[in-house]
Amino acid sequence: MFSIALQTLGCKLNQLESESLAGAFIREGFTLVPWERGGADIFLVNTCTVTSKAEQKARRTIRKILKESPEACVIVTGCYAQVEAEAVAALAGDGGAPLYRKRLFVVSGDRKSFLLDLPKFLANSEQAAGNPALILEKWMGDLGFSSPQDRFRFDPQDFSNHSRAFLKIQDGCDNRCSYCRVTLARGPSVSLEADRVLSRLRALEAAGFGEAVLTGVNICQYRDGPRGLSGLLEYLLGETGHIALRVSSVEPEYITRDLVKVLGNPRIRPHFHLAIQSGSPQILKKMGRTYSPESIEEGVSLLRSAKGDPFFACDMITGFPGETGGEFEKTYELCRRMDFSWIHAFPYSPRPGTAAYRFTGQVCEREAVSRVKALLDLAQQGRRDYIRRWIGKKVDAVIEGKTPHGGGKNVPYVTALSDNYLRLLFPAWGTDPLPPGRVVPCRIRTLDESGPDLPGISRFDAVGERLGNEQ
Repeated sequence: MFSIALQTLGCKLNQLESESLAGAFIREGFTLVPWERGGADIFLVNTCTVTSKAEQKARRTIRKILKESPEACVIVTGCYAQVEAEAVAALAGDGGAPLYRKRLFVVSGDRKSFLLDLPKFLANSEQAAGNPALILEKWMGDLGFSSPQDRFRFDPQDFSNHSRAFLKIQDGCDNRCSYCRVTLARGPSVSLEADRVLSRLRALEAAGFGEAVLTGVNICQYRDGPRGLSGLLEYLLGETGHIALRVSSVEPEYITRDLVKVLGNPRIRPHFHLAIQSGSPQILKKMGRTYSPESIEEGVSLLRSAKGDPFFACDMITGFPGETGGEFEKTYELCRRMDFSWIHAFPYSPRPGTAAYRFTGQVCEREAVSRVKALLDLAQQGRRDYIRRWIGKKVDAVIEGKTPHGGGKNVPYVTALSDNYLRLLFPAWGTDPLPPGRVVPCRIRTLDESGPDLPGISRFDAVGERLGNEQ
């Protein structure tokens, strides 16, 4: 049978969908090979269109496979394949190699779920031991007659690349922010029925996962009949036993007292990611955002009142058309006052098809990048200050895995993610397997103490100690 390699670019929703695709291939007996190792018969690239750099990375990835794996086929799907299908298909002719056209297959993002049927089609093909291009060509022909997709077919049961479970509850977005291309790719907001969400969450809890991340394009727009996000959370908490829930992202205008009351439940993780984008009222208006800096501050205050000292991360865009130095200063000062634990800062990227693509007052790239650096420096300080406040305190942490050596000593160490989103490292206990996905109580001891001496660890925040048995 063919070997398969998957590459995922972009958001947690893409990651969840790729996990589901990986599970579908494994169930049909296919071998998944690490992307970096190469040598697969079929490479599947799940793309992103949030920024021009994300699209550039996708193009580089596709060209590299076509050049270095002359016998392999490449399937490209995701948001970039949705909004620029012709441009992606044109990569097959790059470098004067027209034969690439027989090896590159584009599955638009709105048909991505049909890829869940591909493993069975490949396994049942009489040519399964032959040329994958011939089989894929036949499958693509049949795909043209398929009925509309169900975007909630993606329901991974195993998470080979993640220690935490992800549960897709929503897709698409009804907002029309002037800079955003994702709404063009994924369409209007749709929600998974609450009973189906509960069924999937119960299955994850029964499988032993201690935490599930509720994800979507804009989960604050979740709606199933009278239930919004707060109603769904109440329903899930009331109908499950102990599994903790992490909310993937919150839009400031949806931070109401009703939502905050539910988020205060001990089984909701004290970690919030806010899609803010700017601290300037003028820039927010040009972006098409429907809140003010004052409402951002009020929302953060409400969430802190519910959770004490939660981890706050936010998204910020610098260099948006018309952003003067003074407007950026308002963003910087908002972030400083809010004392965010982390800031995801990006320079504005003009996206074709969006309203902002035609805006005047473009900011030069060098200035936009300089503003990103200023926010990231503030983010680093905010993260250090946050960790220091938590030294000596107890947290629950989801086990991620083991690293064989720690601090130059022949002692196994475990990496884990705390409930308040700190990556921890602590010594393993004897022969205790500590399987990924389990939750254990810990105490945070020190800040980033042994990082340089730990092979295989890209980054962690603190050294901890385990306090008791897993949950």
